[in-house]
Amino acid sequence: MATQERWRLSVDPEACVSSGNCVDIAHGRFALTNAGAHPVDAEIDPDDVVVEAAEACPMQAIRIVQLGTDRVIAP
Repeated sequence: MATQERWRLSVDPEACVSSGNCVDIAHGRFALTNAGAHPVDAEIDPDDVVVEAAEACPMQAIRIVQLGTDRVIAP
C-alpha cells in the first residue's frame, strides 16, 4: 500500500517580520499573532498555495519539507 506524501510546515520566529503575506495567500494555513506568523497545522497534505505563500515571504521564514525524506519543498 502506497503512503500519501505529507509536508511539515514551520516558520522561523526570528526571521519572521509579520508581513502577513502568508496569511493573505494561504488563509487557513497560517495565523498571525503578536509573536509573528505560525502554521495552523504543522503537517499538511501537499498544497501549491502553501508553496506560493512560502515563496512570497520577504524573509524566507517559511520552510516546507517532505515528511520521511526531509526533502526541502520551499523556500
